[in-house]
Amino acid sequence: MRILCLSLSMVLLGCQPAVKEQPVTLSSPEWTDARAAQQGLAAGTFTSEQLVQHYLEQIAAHNLQGHELRAIVDVNAEALAQAKLLDEERAQGKMRSPLHGLPVVLKANIATADQLPTTAGALALKDHLTAKDAELVKQLRAAGAVILAKSNLSEWANFRGEDSSSGWSALGGQTRNPHVLTHTPCGSSSGSGVAVAADLSLLAVGTETDGSIMCPSSINGIVGIKPTRGAVSGEGIIPIAAAQDIAGPMARKVYDAALLLEAMLTTEARQKLPASLTAAALQPATGGKVLLVRAYDSRNPALPAILDKTAAVLTAAGIEVVTTDQWQLPGELYQAELAVLVYEFSRDLQQWLTDYNVPAAVNTVQKIVDFNNAQGETALAFYGQEYLEQAAATDLTAQAEAYQQALTRSRELAEAALNTYLNDGYSAIIMPSYGPAWPIDHVNGDSFNFGTSTAAAVAGYPSITLPGGYDGVLPLGLSVVGLPWSEPELLRVAALLEQQLSAYRRPGFVASLPSNAEPAAESE
Repeated sequence: MRILCLSLSMVLLGCQPAVKEQPVTLSSPEWTDARAAQQGLAAGTFTSEQLVQHYLEQIAAHNLQGHELRAIVDVNAEALAQAKLLDEERAQGKMRSPLHGLPVVLKANIATADQLPTTAGALALKDHLTAKDAELVKQLRAAGAVILAKSNLSEWANFRGEDSSSGWSALGGQTRNPHVLTHTPCGSSSGSGVAVAADLSLLAVGTETDGSIMCPSSINGIVGIKPTRGAVSGEGIIPIAAAQDIAGPMARKVYDAALLLEAMLTTEARQKLPASLTAAALQPATGGKVLLVRAYDSRNPALPAILDKTAAVLTAAGIEVVTTDQWQLPGELYQAELAVLVYEFSRDLQQWLTDYNVPAAVNTVQKIVDFNNAQGETALAFYGQEYLEQAAATDLTAQAEAYQQALTRSRELAEAALNTYLNDGYSAIIMPSYGPAWPIDHVNGDSFNFGTSTAAAVAGYPSITLPGGYDGVLPLGLSVVGLPWSEPELLRVAALLEQQLSAYRRPGFVASLPSNAEPAAESE
């Protein structure tokens, strides 16, 4: 398995093991959450400028130095000025939205009309500046968010080639997991996940094609939302495939993720969603029926106890819990999905390169392949570019019929897996998100044990991952999946689990694990 993002690859640093979250002191922005930050800004306890300054100091201390997390590739030189302007607006009684003055990190495949390059981590796009904001960036600016920085990612959203290492790019290097620094951050939105998990930012935006919001959120111990297809605009994001690409929020709390998502919703989403997302995140679920998937209990020794506790929490809230030990997607689904992704990568990436005025030397997919070959290991360290090569060789006309068949079939299979339950009175399916993080390996690539993102990713259904528990010091996430436009109900379920499981921990920045503490790798 690889995580796309849009993907298919006890010595401590003077710290104690990760501990349960402590109450936030509003006089300090350290480890704050969005609600506490809103309260602090409203009370004048601190300013947006001071909040931004805190994260800039954290980035300076631990991105390329200190813990060397490499989560951030570019810092916005105008961030403090933007924060100061928003503080002045607040003082004048002008509030753009509940997001006013809060800092957000954007994945480096999201276009911004400023001095932050949009590169997908690729050497071919080094220093590439875009003349216009992606649609979601326009929305965030209008809502009063401060664009703090851009985050590292798996290069080309982990769709450059086979046997990649999650979180590595030619421009950003290797992002590291703040829970155990030798371990993967997972998924192509790795920098966004680590930035939030390690307190380099309050909020972040990731993008996903299959797993690259869900996996880094799960493995870094935070909340991530992959919204319903069409809920957030993809305009301006360097694509893999329009059929599955979606941007979504990554944050430390369910409310924080709902707040950020609400600011990015499309007009269609605002019309179709039945309730406010932030309101739902503050109303833990009661009643109803859910399916709890226990097919992965044998994959990790910590999972049975986590899922036992999850079932008890749900039952105590009056929710009927039905369990299943069966969850296996057909191999045909993965084959059809890959065919769709390669075809649309060829089509959609070429359109982005044209629309965003990429220099002539690398303004086609074939030119990017040629550039990488010419640069050698500087551009192609550790693994190849098989997916770029396949995209460059795609004949969009000759392969159109086969592509359409693959698109139809992949969606049929993914929807069938979910609809069996969701169309039969279940408000949500709850399952482990991913196994624990594995050691970073630039020789063999990623070593996924299991992941459960594919059905919702291909079907375009919403899913939320939140902290569920731990295997030692490594986080394990729980996914909550539902029908299209069921985000409010899923947020209520996630809020209940967040409140009752209390599974969030700050990372311990452990230097490494003893070799006998490594979880065994298994395939899905």
